[in-house]
Amino acid sequence: MSGSNAFPPESAPDLSIVIVNWNTRELLAQCLESLVASHDVQIPGPAKQPEIHRHSPITTEVRVVDNASTDGSAAMIRARFPWVWLVENRENVGFARANNQAIRESVGRYVLLLNSDTEVKSGALEKLVRFADAHPQVAAVGPRLLNPDGSLQGSCHPAPTLAGEVWRLFHLDALWPYALYPMSEWELDTPRRVDVIQGACLLLRRTALDQIGLLDEDYFMYSEEVDLCQRLRRAGLSLYWVPESQVVHHGGRSTQQVAAEMFLQLYQSKLLYFRKHHGWPAAQLYKVILAAAACARLSLSPLAWLAQFPRRERRLTLAGQYLRLLRALPEL
Repeated sequence: MSGSNAFPPESAPDLSIVIVNWNTRELLAQCLESLVASHDVQIPGPAKQPEIHRHSPITTEVRVVDNASTDGSAAMIRARFPWVWLVENRENVGFARANNQAIRESVGRYVLLLNSDTEVKSGALEKLVRFADAHPQVAAVGPRLLNPDGSLQGSCHPAPTLAGEVWRLFHLDALWPYALYPMSEWELDTPRRVDVIQGACLLLRRTALDQIGLLDEDYFMYSEEVDLCQRLRRAGLSLYWVPESQVVHHGGRSTQQVAAEMFLQLYQSKLLYFRKHHGWPAAQLYKVILAAAACARLSLSPLAWLAQFPRRERRLTLAGQYLRLLRALPEL
């Protein structure tokens, strides 16, 4: 691990930026470059030692945890971004555990969980910090996430419920988005209180983490930020979407490398969430819902095979993933 944690108390940074990486070298480089270009982070002086970047409106430190990438990500960071604190794991320990590694070593007043497949727009992080500074009861804030083409991307949603999962799994949101916020109708100059903020870019107040604890490491991938947001709200703290802050999110580049495994991991994590926060009966009912959705999907797969449906190959691939889920449900 490069760098040192020898920050005197009076010079601790405003923000600790934490990025977990797994085989997204070029996107990670793009993300780190965007941090510098955003003017929220500045490259240190000639000594190239990790330090607080004092030329920006907020002071920051940047920490990357590499989960045993095989694409040269760690070497790229050492060569191109020597001011980054780098942790190189010998194995992929999962998203929650890797984030916690960096959070425990970080010293900022706020912690920012940032995906490696994001690009930070100018001043985005300063706006999140300033909003949190002005609202002491706010434990977490998130930006307006954008797709690469500039269109709005869903970045927050209501807390998960079994009814909401039925609505989503059976595609009833095409009739009425029961389980989603109508974000396309929201004013872009008005922050909104929300239940869950997507972990692609999530700013957390350090004192709130001290109060409720870090990410639950029982989640290997997916739902860890949903669990965290739920615990924050149960502690009486609030979360806000701050659309003035903008971040581009390419989305799913790590998980696309192992799509079949991650599909199963997604629902394993959702089951863990319902078991933890709503009890064993709710988790068993969710298994029934998943089984019904999987059977419905599989019953339609012959039509996709026989007919020239749009995106037929994708539909058939998804049917195979649902079959694998159905077989795995008794053990989950």
